[in-house]
Amino acid sequence: MSILYTINIILVAILLYFGGTWVYYRLRGRQLNGAMSPEDFESTMRKAQIIDTREKSEFDAKHILGARNLPYTQMKMYANELRKDLPVYVYDRSVNAAIRSTGRLKKYGFTDVYWLNQGFSDWQGKTKKTTKL
Repeated sequence: MSILYTINIILVAILLYFGGTWVYYRLRGRQLNGAMSPEDFESTMRKAQIIDTREKSEFDAKHILGARNLPYTQMKMYANELRKDLPVYVYDRSVNAAIRSTGRLKKYGFTDVYWLNQGFSDWQGKTKKTTKL
């Protein structure tokens, strides 16, 4: 009986963690107010800096045409290479990761930062592969 009780406690904790994370990023996204639909993202991206915050291997496999790779893990070191006078459009594989990256860029003083609302997995626009198979 105690093993089942322990398993139930663990499952509830896992559900609370993932539910809490989901709620946190939805609230944080509303606070940052920078979600863009794929259509708006694509129609205005020529006027912005497109940043892919996934790791290099994912970027090389496939990315939005015109994007540059600035992994979240290296953002602190290389964010100064971005221009603060131009909008920054961020995307990642998921919305939560893009919201996290947007928050970090705003912390570094960028004011015009937006993210791809549905993440890269739903992107239907032009893409490019960097690595050769």
